Amino acid sequence: MSQPIQPDAQTRAVLEAQGDVPGGELGSRMGIEFLKLSAEHSIARMPAEGNRQPVGFVHGGAYCVIAESLGSISANIHAGEGRYAVGVDINATHTRSITSGWVTAECTAVHLGGSMTVHEIVCTDDDGNRASTLRITNFIKRRP
Repeated sequence: MSQPIQPDAQTRAVLEAQGDVPGGELGSRMGIEFLKLSAEHSIARMPAEGNRQPVGFVHGGAYCVIAESLGSISANIHAGEGRYAVGVDINATHTRSITSGWVTAECTAVHLGGSMTVHEIVCTDDDGNRASTLRITNFIKRRP
């Protein structure tokens, strides 16, 4: 595996604000590393090792976990203080298999509204080949 990549200053601040387990317990178990976080554009990566199905390919559900983690954090950044975002839809199309190295996920905002966000997440292998394309929709709610 390659050397760890350090997140930028804005990403460190967002992760610190999230507490002990940024991205949740599942993301932590999967080895997800957050490299850049904003409402408009976020990047994370996870190792293929430990996230593969029995045949040796990265599990399709693993792509969904990294995508939902990135899309939800980005939506929550957009929601701002006093509001939070919850996922209401995610879909994925897997077009290539990854068996080793890292999965890099790049999240781009499609829509940042007052009550809903939509993000597209593209997962690639170490050579930049697209392996999965996902879309997540989040609903923004007011905190009680």
